[in-house]
Amino acid sequence: MSSILKSLRLIADPTRLRILCLLKREELSVVELQDILGMGQSRISSQLSQLRQAKLVTDRRSGKNIIYTFGSDSDPLDPSLLQTLELAAAEIPETADDAGALELVLAKRRDKARAYFDALAGKFGRTYCPGRSWKALAETLLKLMPPMVIADLGAGEGTFSQLLAQRAEKVIAVDNSEKMVEFGSGVARENGYANLEYRLGEIENPPIDDDSVDLAFFSQALHHAEHPAVAIAAAHRILKPGGRIIILDLLKHQFEDARELYADHWLGFSELDISRFLKSAGFREIEVSVVDREPDSPHFQTVMAIAAK
Repeated sequence: MSSILKSLRLIADPTRLRILCLLKREELSVVELQDILGMGQSRISSQLSQLRQAKLVTDRRSGKNIIYTFGSDSDPLDPSLLQTLELAAAEIPETADDAGALELVLAKRRDKARAYFDALAGKFGRTYCPGRSWKALAETLLKLMPPMVIADLGAGEGTFSQLLAQRAEKVIAVDNSEKMVEFGSGVARENGYANLEYRLGEIENPPIDDDSVDLAFFSQALHHAEHPAVAIAAAHRILKPGGRIIILDLLKHQFEDARELYADHWLGFSELDISRFLKSAGFREIEVSVVDREPDSPHFQTVMAIAAK
């Protein structure tokens, strides 16, 4: 059995304590711990080395990765030490965020496995099949959507708003560009969408009544917002109880030219960023995942989030 005194010295460090709390819940690689803790590989590896020497964690190789596990089967941890670990963890404020970040990492792990089997089966649209297209699939899914009041926040000229209007009870498209609102309103009139209304306004404070919409939708709009967390909180305000929010945006990237080329205020968001925004706004049943990666450089990736009020 490892030295209690040495173990106590080790878990007195907040970083090592956070690592132990995470590994107590799930086996993790160094890369996954990096994603959760937001720390560099060398720092995490150094902490893991000390924990391994004290037999507080064990490691094993899985392909190219080293997987770390809490404790050791050959040298069980003292129950009193486990109790001390739990008491100490309660005093670390970051452990709550770590738990949320762990769920995202595990979801990403499941998505990776699912993508592998998807690749084996063949990707949709890779080979030609008469009559099969993403547009046809989207139109089919829209027909299955129940009539709802939908807010398309940061709608631009409203291409998606026009698709939603085919089925929705009402669509309110909000954008801060007068020309976009004017153009979209004209297209709605030309196509006879009486249930599609364009409104000029900011997504941080959309001109929509409280508790009045069933679905709030952001499509590549949040990275243009000055305060994305405020925009998500505003979406919570306008949603009816039980209403849902859907976010499609860029995953965090390093393509600085996007600020000039596309007027992007933010270089995307991490899955954890969006999850935190949603939690802070009061949303529940939060699901966040990466759903697409562009094949061409700079290989933008799309993250999708769904949550309920």
